[in-house]
Amino acid sequence: MGRAYQNRKESMAKTSDAKAKVYSKYGREIYVCAKSGGLDPDGNLSLRALIDRAKKDQVPSHVIEKAINKAKGGGGEDFSPARYEGYGPGNCMVIVECLTDNPNRTFGDVRQCFTKTKSKIGTQGSVSHMFDHSAILVFKGDDEDAVLEALMMADVDVTDIECEDGSVAVFAPNTEYFKAKQALTDAFADIDFDVDAIQFLPQANTSLAGDDVEMFEKFLDMLNDLDDVQNIWHNVE
Repeated sequence: MGRAYQNRKESMAKTSDAKAKVYSKYGREIYVCAKSGGLDPDGNLSLRALIDRAKKDQVPSHVIEKAINKAKGGGGEDFSPARYEGYGPGNCMVIVECLTDNPNRTFGDVRQCFTKTKSKIGTQGSVSHMFDHSAILVFKGDDEDAVLEALMMADVDVTDIECEDGSVAVFAPNTEYFKAKQALTDAFADIDFDVDAIQFLPQANTSLAGDDVEMFEKFLDMLNDLDDVQNIWHNVE
């Protein structure tokens, strides 16, 4: 696609090359989603979408079932979302999403990643205003007009539609995710989404050079090693 985005599979792979870590991160997210929104995927649309993404990323069924059963028990850890923002090497912009059962510990761990790579953690909103919090739906197709018509008929607020190399990419505000997905599912039989996610897309990208490249890779590696980190968004090309 012409617009800069990463599908969830790629972002999870960047979070950790080890499958066990990917499974762990999905397991934690499914547990939190099921515990807060209900165990039934038919009634908890966020859970259903999350399970679909996990399956696409080849997370085994037993990992998914274990997380849901853990939520069913009602006990266990009490995870909460945490988001940190700041400026990484070369003054790039970074958003770090976490699920944590100890916010003080997680903040300290994330801040250390910033300080050890000559980066600066910021306050809430310090860089997120330079990202679009977008729903992204990508699927096989070539009829941009038909897609736009289906979304308009369902009164979906669409940000952008791209058609390239036999795929259609729909971008919408994150709040329109379920509405957009349902409209496309209703309009096109047997639709299969290659990308089905809500992500932070940078409004402008930046390039790194020299020592900043190596420092940025170190910065990502340090964040990736933290169990509480779920996703890392940045504007580096």
